[in-house]
Amino acid sequence: MTLLVVAVAGRGLVDPAEPVFDADDEALLRGGAAFETLRVYGGRPFLLDRHLRRLTFSCGALGLEPPDGVAELADIVLEAAPPDHVLRLYRTERALVATAAALPSDLDALRDRGLTLATFERVASPLLAGVKSTSYAEPFAARRAAAADDVLFVSGGAVTECATANVWWRSGERLFTPRAGTGVLPGVTRGLLLGLEPAEEGAFALADVTDADEVFTTSSIREVMPVVEIDGRPVADGAPGPAAARLQAALRLHSSQ
Repeated sequence: MTLLVVAVAGRGLVDPAEPVFDADDEALLRGGAAFETLRVYGGRPFLLDRHLRRLTFSCGALGLEPPDGVAELADIVLEAAPPDHVLRLYRTERALVATAAALPSDLDALRDRGLTLATFERVASPLLAGVKSTSYAEPFAARRAAAADDVLFVSGGAVTECATANVWWRSGERLFTPRAGTGVLPGVTRGLLLGLEPAEEGAFALADVTDADEVFTTSSIREVMPVVEIDGRPVADGAPGPAAARLQAALRLHSSQ
């Protein structure tokens, strides 16, 4: 994504090409920085309060200072950025930073054709349950290795999440999604949609997903994305399904209110 605007606590707006993190910032060096990513629609950051609550929780779990002043920093970025963009908020050991970036250009095309997933085994740590940190080396390595658009992690026989998204599926008229906890980040978009259309949460085997009538993912930037293939096998008839379309429409309606 193309970086458009950068603001730093204590400095205000800075040139997007200018360095903003110290080279010896321990949180940055160790992958222990907390961050949030959210969409901005028409100049309004979507579900900002929920993201700020999770950022505060992540900072506490990682031993970082609270992200005090991050909402004001976000306002500085919002005033300088285009109406629709990606807003990111970072808290490291030494810095509090907000950025605006252009939205990916391929989201509508991906939604029309649907995602392909490849499964990977992963051992999740309970120490980081519920924490959104910059420690994404393993998920991104898996995504690069996958001959697919994204990865679907399986831990101890149970499906957990994708690299940067929660996973859902439909069997008949019932929706399912893994219970948030170890290995499953409580996604903000996931939480919103559970409030709009409840799903059964629990521990589920991979076969529950591959045998479903429909599979989709949710995340702040990609929103609701249908999944049409897992490990080279089509999901149901191999086409995007109605639940994903329905929830995508509900999300967009909620974002416009």
